[in-house]
Amino acid sequence: MNSPHRIIIAITGASGVVYGKRCLEALAGAGIETHLVVSRAGEMTLKYELDLKAAQIESLAAKRYAATDIGAPISSGSFKTDGMIIAPCSVKTMSEIATGVTTNLISRAADVVLKERRRLVLMVRETPFHLGHLRTMAALSEMGAIIAPPLPSFYIEPKSVDELVDQSVGRVLDLFNIDSPLVRRWGGDLEKGARP
Repeated sequence: MNSPHRIIIAITGASGVVYGKRCLEALAGAGIETHLVVSRAGEMTLKYELDLKAAQIESLAAKRYAATDIGAPISSGSFKTDGMIIAPCSVKTMSEIATGVTTNLISRAADVVLKERRRLVLMVRETPFHLGHLRTMAALSEMGAIIAPPLPSFYIEPKSVDELVDQSVGRVLDLFNIDSPLVRRWGGDLEKGARP
């Protein structure tokens, strides 16, 4: 598989910041250059859920930008990337992207990814969805984004939350043709009736 060489990772304030952290770890392990943006709410959630400051995970990325840095390289289509993963993606961020409102670097970079016809993956974290959320997701899908909520795969017979996180992150990396050891595959790793 030909792996992308540069991917933007954004962490917003939705619950599930572990997905963004795990994406950074997995991409670093695969030798992929990552460019990180953490929203202010994302910084709060990192502290609340993982007891981490954003500075403690920025070493996992090649470059980190402030969410207010709208002049960062990733805000321009001339800066080549293979796409962007927003993990987790808040409904606020999803809605900004869908309407073209770019109030910070996350929504601006996502807008650039869409206009350049690059891959944009949103690990949307909210439940239940109301009709407005669903229509927003449909609009984004029509624009070319991929909506990939981190839903658990119980066929892997997980023994920990970490295994569920890894499976979701690995499946997102599949969308960029990055073959990751995080994924346990149906019909491959998981032969019927057998556990690895």
